Amino acid sequence: MTGHDEKQDWDTGRRGGRRSIVLRAAGLTLAGALVLGVAATGWVYWHLNNNIKSVDINSALGDDRPARAAAASTPTPGGPASPSAAASAPPTGALNILVLGSDSRSGAENRELGGGSSSGARSDTAMVVHLDAERTTATVVSIPRDTLVTRPSCPLSSGRSTAVAYGAMFNSAYAVGGPVCAVKTVESITGVRMDHYIEIDFSGFAKLVNALGGVTVTTDEDIDDDDSHLHLAAGTHHLDGKQALALARTRHGIGDGSDLGRIGLQQKLVKALLTQIASIDLLTDPTELYGVADAVTGSLTTDTGLDSLGELTGLGESLKGLAADRVETVMMPVVTAPSDPNRVVAREPAASGLWESLR
Repeated sequence: MTGHDEKQDWDTGRRGGRRSIVLRAAGLTLAGALVLGVAATGWVYWHLNNNIKSVDINSALGDDRPARAAAASTPTPGGPASPSAAASAPPTGALNILVLGSDSRSGAENRELGGGSSSGARSDTAMVVHLDAERTTATVVSIPRDTLVTRPSCPLSSGRSTAVAYGAMFNSAYAVGGPVCAVKTVESITGVRMDHYIEIDFSGFAKLVNALGGVTVTTDEDIDDDDSHLHLAAGTHHLDGKQALALARTRHGIGDGSDLGRIGLQQKLVKALLTQIASIDLLTDPTELYGVADAVTGSLTTDTGLDSLGELTGLGESLKGLAADRVETVMMPVVTAPSDPNRVVAREPAASGLWESLR
């Protein structure tokens, strides 16, 4: 072999060695990126999952409750579904969900937005969301917080129970017994089983609206409310989270200053939020999707049937075919309470007829 041939072989070997080193480095970089990606995905799931707070309402209330709606059957080809498949399948059958907006969580953000301390919990907003079995229509029924009701005896975490209260304000149920008493009171006055419970706090609602890029709402009259710090001329407005929360809470700047006028604005907000969610494709923007998911899970307290990311995702998946124009918003029929002109009571038989339609 000539010296030239030996040099050529050496150069070839050197280049091959460099390529090998480069390929190994690229392989290690790719492997590292995959490991980091899996770790990041795992952390995101863990973080979002652990954001969610929950209350075991079923165990607290036991069997003394209205009957559940019959679940729709979901035939599985080749036989019954496996336990893992059943666990990941979206919920079926009609569902009734009690949704509360509360100032129950302490913290600087809630205090800045008008929330109460941990010792002064209140439910500012109460809605019963009825989803039909096919998940193509929904009815959202608002219950005025100023409604006078018979508040049933509710179990407390201490093992004791609250006393029955006659002519009590509806929102006092949450104040004296938290989510468990709120659910029991709603079931007592409606005769409808609440399959799930979802509570969102002030700061969480504001963060959700901001994560969605704001929300567009049209008001029919000027709003001038120093208490909620909201001043809007009649017309269409694109609101950020703080403004949307103020709109949901305002009552003194509209109508007669009662809770009934505020409910109308809250129902407009529900429709507007559904429209906003439908207008954006979160799946094409992972960063935006994470922001929305973090805002939602970080502000939620649920029953134990919805306290995981998988269960919430399953519910969300089942609602893919539900359009905003297929959501009906109504208020429980009420009349002025004979005992107090500033309070209301259920108007019968209209109220009972409404609840009967949701069973």
